[in-house]
Amino acid sequence: MAPESTRTPSMDQVMAALATVQDPEIHRPITDLGMVKSVDVAPDGTVRVEVYLTVSGCPLRDRIQRDVTAAVSKLDGVTGVTVSLDVMSPEQRRELQAKLRGGQAEREIPFAQPGSLTRVYAVASGKGGVGKSSVTVNLAAALAADGLKVGVVDADIYGHSVPRMLGVDRRPTAVEQMIMPPEAHGVKVISIGMFTPGNTPVVWRGPMLHRALQQFLADVYWGDLDVLLMDLPPGTGDIAISVAQLVPNAEILVVTTPQQAAAEVAERAGAIAVQTHQRVAGVIENMSYLPCPHCGERIEVFGSGGGQQVADALTRTLGAKVPLLGQIPLDTRLREGGDEGKPLVLSDPDAPAARELLAVAERLTAKPRGLAGLSLGIMPARR
Repeated sequence: MAPESTRTPSMDQVMAALATVQDPEIHRPITDLGMVKSVDVAPDGTVRVEVYLTVSGCPLRDRIQRDVTAAVSKLDGVTGVTVSLDVMSPEQRRELQAKLRGGQAEREIPFAQPGSLTRVYAVASGKGGVGKSSVTVNLAAALAADGLKVGVVDADIYGHSVPRMLGVDRRPTAVEQMIMPPEAHGVKVISIGMFTPGNTPVVWRGPMLHRALQQFLADVYWGDLDVLLMDLPPGTGDIAISVAQLVPNAEILVVTTPQQAAAEVAERAGAIAVQTHQRVAGVIENMSYLPCPHCGERIEVFGSGGGQQVADALTRTLGAKVPLLGQIPLDTRLREGGDEGKPLVLSDPDAPAARELLAVAERLTAKPRGLAGLSLGIMPARR
């Protein structure tokens, strides 16, 4: 019999050690979450562990590697630990989401049902800093002022800013199993910022982002909405994919600036519709120009033509007309209104930026709704 000091650890011992390692975000053992792909114990005491990450590019991957290495290294007989990382498949992520729900059935998302008449717009941008949230808030306020029932989902989990821009200063109310969203300027709104203390950052990965968005859509009592606007984070990451899965009938509104570099990135944000089979409702060019305070002529601070470039490129890519819905000029009052929670379309509707935003809102309500996915209630006649 080999001496106790040279005996290699058993598979059960290694799994027991791994059970002490918690996912740093979900705070449950990685063994319970199905994150352990494989374990191999060599005769010389070297242990190789393969771990699934929920998404590629996980910001906590280094911490997971360190924790696994530390836990297994404590076992007697271990001479070395090698940790390699893989990424969960979509099916594995769905299983993880089901596990996190405790096996309970998902609530239905009303906007994804065949009979839903709610227009859902996913406001997207290729990069940050183009004023996507300002556009979302002002469009919502303009639509509500026109008598429509409007809701906004602040789906920019990491960079949430919609509550401040709409002037919402209270938290949602829970009634039984439903969340009642606060309302401002006639707009119902939900944001992760309403559930985090102070200005605490949100550090989540794919499955948690998906679950948060799912709760915003299914667990919030929205009532009978005419329009739902979703303020997406920049780029084509987890949230954009989750929107396509959860609300496949959502139409994409692409926000860009005239700058060519921004337009090229924005084009990618709209082109995701090819893979998700969504419709692009149009392109909005923000910060289009600065009206000269002296002569009134346009000063093209960020260049020109970016919005039309994106619209034309998406038209070619998608094979369907993608219009340029509006060109919103630079206006310090737009920024001030966002800081004060007073959308410009309400506080100063005659301002040039407000007039253009109101025109975009009118164009959106005038767009005919497609019949794809709708139940028309037509039955064949009986013989």
